[in-house]
Amino acid sequence: MTDNSDDRPLYERDPVAWQAYLAEGNAKQARKRVGADVLIRDEQGNVLLVNPRYKPDWDIPGGMVEANEAPHQAAEREVQEELSIYLQVGRLLVVDWVAPHGPWDDSLMLIFDGGILDGDRVSAIRLAESELLAHSFSSADSAKALLRPYVWSRLKYAIAAATTENCYYLLNGVATAQ
Repeated sequence: MTDNSDDRPLYERDPVAWQAYLAEGNAKQARKRVGADVLIRDEQGNVLLVNPRYKPDWDIPGGMVEANEAPHQAAEREVQEELSIYLQVGRLLVVDWVAPHGPWDDSLMLIFDGGILDGDRVSAIRLAESELLAHSFSSADSAKALLRPYVWSRLKYAIAAATTENCYYLLNGVATAQ
């Protein structure tokens, strides 16, 4: 962004005008909801599912990212709030762009690798009773039966990504060309 009177970019010529330009863009650009979930497994390879009080179906641990919060930190916060265990999440496994539906605008749903919990860490799980009714380590087949189809699709790709170096980009739960 330059004008004819000076070859320097606006941010160097007029820092105040540059900040105003950025603020205008920030005010006009779309905001997206972002969800940050975590793939957590036990030593047998089962995946951790949770049964939220506020949803009709089982889900994977995690939740919505708060304003100005990094997604991986939201995932860690949600696991601590819901399950009373601290987990430092690993790499990103899945990004799913979800189209507008019902009253919701579009969103980005992320799944991070939460690693494998040993027996002591599994025993340390304590549910936030205000949010969760139950938790279960489930086989992939059992998880498929308990989860909504689009959540299962995300989880299926997260399980695959956890055993490879892949990170899957999905559109409404469907993998795109990588």
